[in-house]
Amino acid sequence: MEDPKLIKNGWLEEATIRQIQDKFENGELTAKELVLMYLHRIAVYDRHLHSILEINPDALQIAEGLDAERKETGPRSRLHGIPILIKDNIDTHDKMHTSAGSLALKNSIALHDSFVAEQLRKAGAVIFGKTNMTEWANFMAIGMKSGYSSRGGQVLNPYGPGEFDVGGSSSGSGAAVAANLATVAVGTETSGSILNPACQNSLVGIKPTVGLISRRGIIPIAHTQDTAGPMARTVEDAANLLTALCGRDQTDPITQTNPHGKKDFSEHLLSEGLKGKRIGLALEGFIELISEEKQKVIHAAVEFIKSSGALVIDAIEIPSAKANWKYDVLTYEFKPDLNAYLNSLHPSISIRNLTDLIEFNKNNEEKMLKYGQAVLIESDETSGSLIEAAYVEALEFDLYHSKKQGIDFALEKYNLDAIFFPCEEGSHISAKAGYPTIAVPAGYTTEGEPVGVTFAGTAYSEPLLIEVAYAFEQMTKFRKAPVLEKE
Repeated sequence: MEDPKLIKNGWLEEATIRQIQDKFENGELTAKELVLMYLHRIAVYDRHLHSILEINPDALQIAEGLDAERKETGPRSRLHGIPILIKDNIDTHDKMHTSAGSLALKNSIALHDSFVAEQLRKAGAVIFGKTNMTEWANFMAIGMKSGYSSRGGQVLNPYGPGEFDVGGSSSGSGAAVAANLATVAVGTETSGSILNPACQNSLVGIKPTVGLISRRGIIPIAHTQDTAGPMARTVEDAANLLTALCGRDQTDPITQTNPHGKKDFSEHLLSEGLKGKRIGLALEGFIELISEEKQKVIHAAVEFIKSSGALVIDAIEIPSAKANWKYDVLTYEFKPDLNAYLNSLHPSISIRNLTDLIEFNKNNEEKMLKYGQAVLIESDETSGSLIEAAYVEALEFDLYHSKKQGIDFALEKYNLDAIFFPCEEGSHISAKAGYPTIAVPAGYTTEGEPVGVTFAGTAYSEPLLIEVAYAFEQMTKFRKAPVLEKE
């Protein structure tokens, strides 16, 4: 490396996209050097965290090519030369595998890039590696520990390895970005899988509206709820990544509802973004689900919001807060969605459907079934054709209670701009509605466990949520880097 001082003086820790681009422009740093710096950190720290499954073998040369392109024609976007990690359920047509953390797909190389990978390459990003995750995005077994996969083992929380839950299922994306092993990462969420690890790793996580980012090439759980989204250390970085990922895709019909098309979300980074906003506090029914230590942090965060110039409405009512929520929709949708994905893989992959996967796991029980596979079996017992009355009833229940008796009810009744939730509690309501939520660091418990808060809104309200989250971040600046172990 030509300039090791940047590692020795600690500059790389917490470096933002803007700071990196400044060094690129000033000639103080190249993308190739940046990749080498992150590789050095991964070699030193990730053997403890298990956050990364594999590095793109071409990452250095991709970076070198992007450096040459910058000199010739300038940068493509703010992400030009930025190393980005992506979750192991997002297809990349390169030398890396896409396995959803399962040894059953350890040799699977996607035949095509996902929409997410296409967008990142167009933006000039370096797709740096694949992150470990909760196997099958935590839709495999009852009681599976967040961050565990048969392929990658257990992801640990950099703020307290072995002490604090790392969160899931985008566990590796969360831990890696928190530990400064890459600039930003992409996670996926069906219900809480971006927001939970963001809160647990003192990160910003954006769970977008279903339709803002195409789902093409992502190993699915359920088409009504799945989406990819950014995980970053700052709201600005998350907004820049969201800008690159956003877009319509003819192969994914829900993206035609996206009113933004291609949008620059950084336009909504307003330091006064909370001023005059009506924020409803959804605490009852949610805050009691977290520890007393975390509750103290949440109450302190509320006081900051009240001092921001926002109009805070206490104790808002969400009628469905105590509804009898189930995951039946996921159970029914998983089988046809996964079967379609598996059937599209390279012919060399013998796992062609959910039944094959269950059989593979049974035949390799010691490696595959640490937590069992009750959830997979339950889904495989459905018809896979979505004709069951129970599925339609469950879908109608979820949509009605998450929208008309959930997020939209509260927004309309109290004339709100956004709803405040403690940690990621309540994320299931937005997930079932397909609505966006953003997580922001809110501090730490006395033991040092990260705590986040989330702001939720209606469909395609990402610009407003980014304004609120950015203002909260700028007035509090709670995030601090974890102290990592070398040995």
